[in-house]
Amino acid sequence: MKPSMTIVEPEWLARPSTEVAPALIGCTLVRQLPEGQRIRGTIVETEAYEPGDPASHAYRRRTPRNQAMFGPPGTIYVYLIYGMYHCLNIVTDRPEVASAVLIRALQLDIMPPGLQKPEKLARIAAGPGKLCRTLQIDRSLNDRPLQPGGPLCLEHRTPEFQQQLDQGTLSLVQTNRIGISVGTDLLWRWYLANSPAVSKP
Repeated sequence: MKPSMTIVEPEWLARPSTEVAPALIGCTLVRQLPEGQRIRGTIVETEAYEPGDPASHAYRRRTPRNQAMFGPPGTIYVYLIYGMYHCLNIVTDRPEVASAVLIRALQLDIMPPGLQKPEKLARIAAGPGKLCRTLQIDRSLNDRPLQPGGPLCLEHRTPEFQQQLDQGTLSLVQTNRIGISVGTDLLWRWYLANSPAVSKP
């Protein structure tokens, strides 16, 4: 069977997170829930974390918490912050190289059934914690692979999205990462310009 031209394969992710992070803008994250429901959203904001990066969880050493960051490209890395918010990361580069991209915000296609939210559709996944809450992502998905039929997979940009980028109708903004206290000078955050789904600093 030939690999799908739509599905993001691990080989595509096998490069530094600073290359993958902007390339993920416009890709689609697909969440397959256990009961069969599927939630889809376009990635509109990412942050890169690299080896030697003081803001990386793997900066000092390998630990049980950051173990997934050392896995093969396409590994899911989920961690908990403030004891209540989960954050979704996609591992990149080569095995044993702690490199990952934080998925900060999604623009969902449609409102998930049964989700009663006072916010607009564009805002319910506008931030890493909100994204994980809406897509029911928690530590149970940590260290699992992105793959079709699995709980999470990625699809490449549509030709239409890529064409709009090439023509300048859509554009990406590169800036400082947010919500961290070290490595703040690194311009390793990217987001889709003028997207209402981008998180607010």
